[in-house]
Amino acid sequence: MEIKDILKPSLMILDLKANNKASVVEELIKPLVVEGIVKEEKVFLKVVMDREEQSTTGIGMGIAIPHGKSSMVTTPSIVFGKSKTGIEYEALDGKPSHIFFLIAVPEDSKEEHLKVLSQLSRKLMNSEIRAKLLNATTAEDVINSFD
Repeated sequence: MEIKDILKPSLMILDLKANNKASVVEELIKPLVVEGIVKEEKVFLKVVMDREEQSTTGIGMGIAIPHGKSSMVTTPSIVFGKSKTGIEYEALDGKPSHIFFLIAVPEDSKEEHLKVLSQLSRKLMNSEIRAKLLNATTAEDVINSFD
């Protein structure tokens, strides 16, 4: 499964309104609920926030990759979000996060989310890809960043 294949325009927020960790996760979950991918918003929110309590998914370089595995998720999905101002996300480098990828996978997924997480992390190490994502103004820009 390629990142480009699961990034969908309906699951992108190019101008996040959130200003803290909890509200950005809530905002990123909304499109999943609207699209019918997450059945119970509050249950999935708790799953993602419980994961955040174990250790932050703010990996640094302006990036956070919150994720959750739950029976409330019907199909593996990624929500892309971008904050122009940056959001304090307890990132490993102590800097605000601007680029967010929320990964949602069904409970019975084997290692799909780990493969996607690994692939995404590798690609985001590339400063050119990060710059393209930061400058993206359309869903197509986001998808093309991974070419």
